[in-house]
Amino acid sequence: MLLKACLNGSRRPGEHPLLPLTPEEAAADAVAVRAAGAGAVHVHPRDSGGRESLAAEDVGAVVAAVRAASPGLPVGVSTGLWITGGDVVRRREAVGAWARLPEDARPGFASVNLSEPGFHDLARTLLEAGVAVEAGVWSPEDAVALAESGLADRVLRILVEVIDPPPDEALPRAAAILHKLDDLALPGERLLHGEGTATWPLIAEAARLGLATRIGLEDTLLTPDGRRAPGNAGLVRLAMAAGGRGR
Repeated sequence: MLLKACLNGSRRPGEHPLLPLTPEEAAADAVAVRAAGAGAVHVHPRDSGGRESLAAEDVGAVVAAVRAASPGLPVGVSTGLWITGGDVVRRREAVGAWARLPEDARPGFASVNLSEPGFHDLARTLLEAGVAVEAGVWSPEDAVALAESGLADRVLRILVEVIDPPPDEALPRAAAILHKLDDLALPGERLLHGEGTATWPLIAEAARLGLATRIGLEDTLLTPDGRRAPGNAGLVRLAMAAGGRGR
């Protein structure tokens, strides 16, 4: 099953000494995580000041760098609404400009959260730009929204995401989302992952269920035994040992 490396997320500079922020750093990490067993990477592009960006020039720069360093490795990006300060229109316009990027600089896929307004229009904008959609489902209600969107059969995969819950709630929350997806008979690959304290329990659960998963400094800065994470490649190796599978 797919093990995706999530390289940086919304982490601030300095949160981890090996956090990749520049295109060159992301490209070097992509090579390392691929060698460790990752089958794809997910990155949050940054501008020249290290801030998250959806601008075509920033997205294109990091995607092109990763592709040049690691040909054939699938690379995707975030479309988190926080990146445009909650501005739905500005986000859609920024993403629409990706259609003008050269093919080697255009992301292969992008995550879109059902819990954020504008999912339907943004997903269509991505598809029209030739970028596959990963649907971020954080709750059973999000699963219903995906079913009602009319786009469920056009998404690349469904991201079942459990974001930093109390430790004893991670598995029940994941199970509730997965059961709702089953009840709705939604198609497509499912990738199960958590953030914060939910990261490692849900990697183990994904392995038990035979689902894709992900790991990286976006999700956690700690190893399963509470030590500081040894960078993205080290986290991938730990996830592989915990039952993840590269592709």
